[in-house]
Amino acid sequence: MNTSDLQKLATHARSMREAGITLLFASGILSLFFFLSPALEQPVSAAVTIAPSTAPNAFAHVPLEAKAVIVYDLVTGETLYAKDADAQLPLASLTKLLTVYAALIELSPNTPITIPASVVSIDGPRTFSIGQTFSLADLARLTLTASLNDGAAAIASATAERENRSQSEMLMNAAAALGLSQTYAVNGSGLDVNMAVSGGYGSARDLARLAGALIERAPAIAAATTQKSAEAASEGGTSFTVINTDPIIGTVPRLLLSKTGYTDLAGGNLVLVFDAGIQHPIAIVVLGSSLKARFTDGVTLVAAALAHFAGVASL
Repeated sequence: MNTSDLQKLATHARSMREAGITLLFASGILSLFFFLSPALEQPVSAAVTIAPSTAPNAFAHVPLEAKAVIVYDLVTGETLYAKDADAQLPLASLTKLLTVYAALIELSPNTPITIPASVVSIDGPRTFSIGQTFSLADLARLTLTASLNDGAAAIASATAERENRSQSEMLMNAAAALGLSQTYAVNGSGLDVNMAVSGGYGSARDLARLAGALIERAPAIAAATTQKSAEAASEGGTSFTVINTDPIIGTVPRLLLSKTGYTDLAGGNLVLVFDAGIQHPIAIVVLGSSLKARFTDGVTLVAAALAHFAGVASL
């Protein structure tokens, strides 16, 4: 057994001890959120894989409404649980994770981003006024926390202009750089182009890897998505406070990143990354659920992941 093997073994042992403590926080999660979906549907027939283990199967018979999910160990690269994790599905606002990551590849966090006139064409409510300027880091924190379409459009526009590419090319290149073979986007917000075409597509596996990459590149921006609100001021001194779109951030222990997504075409989507032990991040991705059940699906998988690391069948 070499040094690397010893480090992996030590990390796993520490994570199991930490998971045992974490179970105390997680034991009431499922009952707390049953109100979000009065009757969870049984999962549709799908390709389901579970990592082999001699421990009790914590993921057996988990009730899920989502079309695709993954529970992915960002330390080892192991898939702990998957259901159609490589299916290419509409991402809705999860596309904003790719938009911010692509911007951070090309631009420094302090780069000024000005809200362009093109945001007037963005559907839905707008938070910002044309001409307001923010640092990339501040605009990214606001945009990801509250899933702001005009903020995402501004970030995508500025990044594509810097690269002298279209937004779709810029986003495709960022996805390719991470090896995300199922992921592409035609706009920075993820808004549906029409009733048949989404603004972004990807797989649960790709989104888990993207979330991990974003945390590694910009942990402070990712951390902002775990708070109930985010605050920032424009260069002109106008202050903004936005509210997190994820209602379960306060119940997932050691949360590192959260992002919601929903459109009529995509259904309910969710990405969660939490620390299952000592620096042992686990990514959970839910795609194609419903508006409410994406949260019960996510919480169900968090509880199962914690049980898995504690070596028990369920909480």
